[in-house]
Amino acid sequence: MSFTYRGLKADLKRYLVTEEDVQKQIEGILEENPKIEHVTDRPAQLGDEVIIDYAGFCDGEQFEGGTAQHQPLTLGSGRFIPGFEEQLVGKKIGEEVIVSVTFPEAYHSEKLAGKAAEFRCKIHHIHAKSRYELNDEFAKEFGDCENMEEFREKLAHSMQHYVDDQAEMELQNRLLIQAAESLDFTPGEEEIEKEVEQQLADISATLAQQGLTLEMYCQFTGNTVDNMKAEAKGDAKKMLRVEAAINEIAALENISATEDEIDRALEIIAQQNGLTLDQIKEFSAKEEGLEKSVIHSVVMGKVMRLIRDSAEITEV
Repeated sequence: MSFTYRGLKADLKRYLVTEEDVQKQIEGILEENPKIEHVTDRPAQLGDEVIIDYAGFCDGEQFEGGTAQHQPLTLGSGRFIPGFEEQLVGKKIGEEVIVSVTFPEAYHSEKLAGKAAEFRCKIHHIHAKSRYELNDEFAKEFGDCENMEEFREKLAHSMQHYVDDQAEMELQNRLLIQAAESLDFTPGEEEIEKEVEQQLADISATLAQQGLTLEMYCQFTGNTVDNMKAEAKGDAKKMLRVEAAINEIAALENISATEDEIDRALEIIAQQNGLTLDQIKEFSAKEEGLEKSVIHSVVMGKVMRLIRDSAEITEV
């Protein structure tokens, strides 16, 4: 099969945002952004958000990972161990409460699973949550709009722009994969293994942000690391094939990243991280991996645009 990346055919699947979609989005905004009022004249109730300090003890000793200061918790949300939140109901600001619980048998920490524990808590604040009314006040606060009609129009436009961008990205990815499938290339086992390990490392990094390890994640999902590696192998082959296609097209079409393009990409990264262009450039000079990543991103974008511009697209 000859390598084909120009003149490909594909559908651009557009979704038109409806009034129902807009209303669902507004409902989501209402759910995620309740009106918060500070409560000082009554104890905590189910549905309130309390701001607490807590320290966990098991067998008389404080255990790791069971301590927090000024932790927000909505009573009745089920976020904490069963029985924890209910014992804070009826308690007042400034009150110190001992919450007695038993960890579930399937708890991720073997040292705590099935054991009785107590949490020494202090309530700092109580917040009552209520739902905003869909009026001009809501439109001003959440959309910087004069009224709800303007808010709905602005939201619909934003949503349409988003789904159009997603459809375009999905189209370009499909075209790139289509081109890669015509490339005569077979990745080596060593390359595949390296890519699989990188994928697992990325997953581990994401889990670590949630306080989890890969092994803990496997326990929760009933999976194993070996199974995850086997599942990642197919994706690794596809990704390596796509990378090979990008490099081949860039070589055939003399595509590279100019200094201005690299600077524009670095400027976006700087803005996202609250840095100046000079600061991100200084960091990039020390971290070779960042510069390589930026160059690869610029080249890939130009390759994808070339494939897209030369393709025969039918809008659906």
